[in-house]
Amino acid sequence: MSEELVRNLITTSDVIVNGYAFNRLGENVRAVNLNTGGAVVMLPDGTVSEASMDDVELSIVLDYYRRNSKFMAVENA
Repeated sequence: MSEELVRNLITTSDVIVNGYAFNRLGENVRAVNLNTGGAVVMLPDGTVSEASMDDVELSIVLDYYRRNSKFMAVENA
């Protein structure tokens, strides 16, 4: 992953936890590993829609999301 892409993810993410950048994509949430570029797209409840991570990394990311989703920006209704 290019340095420019990593900087963009850092500046546009709602939350960064242990090297994973989380941000909203419409109603879904995307998490990207800033070191490897692995990514997951999930529903707000944590259900995985798409992933390019192995099962171990995916379980780690889902745990980080469940613990920190309350800190993510919420769009005005």
